[in-house]
Amino acid sequence: MVRIAIDAMGGDHGPEVVLPGLMKVVERRPDARFLIFGRAEKVRPLLDGYEKLVAVSEFTHCDVAVRMDDKPSQALRQGRWKSSMWKAIEAVKNGDADVCISAGNTGALMAMSKFCLRTMASIERPAIAAIWPTIRGESVVLDVGATIGADAHQLIDFSILGSAMARALFAIERPSVGLLNVGVEEVKGQEEVKEAGRLLREANLKSMDYHGFVEGDDIGKGSVDVVVTEGFSGNIALKTAEGTARQIGEYLREAMSRTLRAKLGYLLAKDAFDLLREKMDVRKINGGVFLGLNGIVVKSHGGTDDEGFAAAVELGYDMVQAGLLDRIKIELDIFHGKALKLREKAAEDSVAGEE
Repeated sequence: MVRIAIDAMGGDHGPEVVLPGLMKVVERRPDARFLIFGRAEKVRPLLDGYEKLVAVSEFTHCDVAVRMDDKPSQALRQGRWKSSMWKAIEAVKNGDADVCISAGNTGALMAMSKFCLRTMASIERPAIAAIWPTIRGESVVLDVGATIGADAHQLIDFSILGSAMARALFAIERPSVGLLNVGVEEVKGQEEVKEAGRLLREANLKSMDYHGFVEGDDIGKGSVDVVVTEGFSGNIALKTAEGTARQIGEYLREAMSRTLRAKLGYLLAKDAFDLLREKMDVRKINGGVFLGLNGIVVKSHGGTDDEGFAAAVELGYDMVQAGLLDRIKIELDIFHGKALKLREKAAEDSVAGEE
């Protein structure tokens, strides 16, 4: 049984999308149980219409709903203790739930998650990891917006977090990891990226196959299982990819409806277009996982529909089933143990050189 805490008030549509999304999860994940938090006058009338969902849920009224335009500091100050977002996160902290899902304000969700759950002992900053469809299948990309700018050690932390998620999600024993850069040559890029690459090569971790540097077009190719970058460039890459998918979809719809011949061609190739539409459906990969915290939090896109919200919930479910937190803790301990040995060796070599 996986216990899932739900912020029913998050997103552009709140419970009108959240509850139908949960019904889809009930049908597909019969061992899921839900702790739903929200304003009773908004949630109860809708929830009572879903008999199967009521049977596997517990609802808690909350006085406050964090708005999508609230500043993180404002939401943390005013929504702490009373908001549906805080209560859902707190359920994970208290051990009442295994994962928290919210489509609410990203900044507020991250601020509350960090304050309530805290980061893991060796993690300086958390990251948001997204699932990215590729030619080869899927990859993990992080960070896509939590940390603007990152030093070498933070990039290494992201590499470990991302590889643990890839192992859990894709059942790959040794995921390939690449650092996003302006070129694949070792002499290119920022010093932080080059230093992170050097340290990863020297560590030679058994939990990951460090590939080296990758470029932007490698993300869609699926050149590696995990693409690591800092939040500014990662968020731009994510939003650009989503926008490009919608742009191509609009181009196809316009082209297929322009003439009678085009409409006939669409009918003849409908199966192929349906497959393309499914592959380009951003709802299928909805959900960013907050990594590096003492608990699992998944952020759903605020404007998604019920199918997209269900995908985010199922992503959180899968992370719990795969034991994501335990995997991360083990791999962090292994890396930091190796890093300590490398530092000690470097210090010994330095002393020997002076003598």
